[in-house]
Amino acid sequence: MKHAAKRSRRAVVRGSRQAVAGSARLWQASPLTYIVLIFAIVLSAFPLYWMFVVATRTNAVVGAVPPPFIAGQHLGGNLRRVFENEQAHFAKALINSGIASAVVALSTVFFASLAGFAFAKLRFKGRNALLLIVVATMMVPVQMGIIPLYMVMVHLHWTGKLQAVIVPFLVTGFGVFMMRQYASQAIPDALVEAARVDGASTFRIFWSVVLPALRPAASVLALFTFMSTWNEFIWPRAVLNPENPTVQYSLALLNSAYFNDYTLMFAGTVVATIPLFVVFVVFGRQIISGIMEGAVKA
Repeated sequence: MKHAAKRSRRAVVRGSRQAVAGSARLWQASPLTYIVLIFAIVLSAFPLYWMFVVATRTNAVVGAVPPPFIAGQHLGGNLRRVFENEQAHFAKALINSGIASAVVALSTVFFASLAGFAFAKLRFKGRNALLLIVVATMMVPVQMGIIPLYMVMVHLHWTGKLQAVIVPFLVTGFGVFMMRQYASQAIPDALVEAARVDGASTFRIFWSVVLPALRPAASVLALFTFMSTWNEFIWPRAVLNPENPTVQYSLALLNSAYFNDYTLMFAGTVVATIPLFVVFVVFGRQIISGIMEGAVKA
């Protein structure tokens, strides 16, 4: 009996070791995985690299066959021409886009977090109906609302002014739905009830308890909102004017009607990409920590 028990224990240990080894082999990346990942990285990074190469060259060299794949020495001159272009007002466009993107991102995070907390943890009449209306707004394309929204801007005398690209987008249905979903999973009801028993008001609970817990999702929402506002072209093109543009509108103004100066446009695109890169670096750690936190909870 003793020998049989020992053999059974050894068999169990051997089986567990084999299972661990098999699991390790399952999660171990194969050479094909590295090849596919490297190929995907090259495909993703090549347009950015090509944009930089064109920005450092002249138009005569860009049109050569085969085209150049190594950076040139004309980046400084091309950047100087971008900021000296009297038609594009590129420096003012960078400031306008920075202000609009930052304000819209902060406002969206605050109001979406507040609404998401209310939909997820507060009980009130019509909650589900209001949430359905919020979700329904995500089904309407932005292009369908341009004409009525432009009429509102004309009535408010906001055409050509920066608030016309800020106020209509201070909160989004996607942001509210995203924060509602995260709040319902990341914040226990007992935590909210404990804060209420301690005498905290609803807004105090939101500010001191809920908002810190929503930081990973808020960072992701802030990044996406900043990038979408920075890259927005159709609405600024419709409501602003060439004297007061955003950065994407200004890049379109760099294109002449009779001649496509690719080096000028790509040099401006390089400058317009730098703020997005900086924002991604700043919020990237929060995004990764949020993903890892969600993976650990799962």
